[in-house]
Amino acid sequence: MAASESSARPIVVVTEGGPHIWAIINAIADRVGSVSVVLEEPESKKRLLLGRARRQGWISAVGQLGTMVLTRLGKRALASHAAQLIAEEKLDTEPRQGQAIVRVPSANGPECLEAIGKIKPGVVLLAGCRLLSKGTLAKMPCPVLNYHAGIAPKYRGMNGGYWALASGDQENFGTTVHLVDAGVDTGGVLKQARGISKPGDTIASYALRQAAFSRDICVESVQNALAGKLDTIEPGLPSKQWYHPTIWFYLWTGLTKRVW
Repeated sequence: MAASESSARPIVVVTEGGPHIWAIINAIADRVGSVSVVLEEPESKKRLLLGRARRQGWISAVGQLGTMVLTRLGKRALASHAAQLIAEEKLDTEPRQGQAIVRVPSANGPECLEAIGKIKPGVVLLAGCRLLSKGTLAKMPCPVLNYHAGIAPKYRGMNGGYWALASGDQENFGTTVHLVDAGVDTGGVLKQARGISKPGDTIASYALRQAAFSRDICVESVQNALAGKLDTIEPGLPSKQWYHPTIWFYLWTGLTKRVW
């Protein structure tokens, strides 16, 4: 589908942003048509910690926070590797001049629905944003897809690429585009892509590596949704939800399996 054919049916991406997400947004813009971005504010670390403590207990929550802090430090220390990956894969990881961006407090807030209502999109793609509530999802005026950085349903939730490698399941280092329902990455699978982690890749750069080999499935899924084609596939895999690794598990896996 050419950009001119899709211009009458706008595309919206809802996200917290990040270089890997902009690589996907820009690929869609190049091959399908202009994209309006609804950019939500990141959830506060305090609220995130409290939510995880309620669901998983304080020991796990604090351990996961430790990995998140280490990952952020790792991104700075390994910036040269990320820059090399971006150059080799020809990823366009920044918002472009003139990019339509609507900033909202939350994907579940009224501001998000108001923005989408004004745009009147033919498809909404979620990519790295909060889980939509049932109420918000019910009010969406078009198909809602999700880009998930893992092979669903086997690696639902967080850090799907990392968990595949940490589990010795390299053949399922991949990504999924799926329909959105009320669960966590449980909607019908539309497309999946699998790739290879390369030397130097870590939990700080897996998302970039996955985005590099996932641009095609994102473009194709958006094109199909605009054309009214939402046929799903059955991956034939077990279903499990994963979370951030705790700092002690992350260090142990890195030292014993060389999966960082």
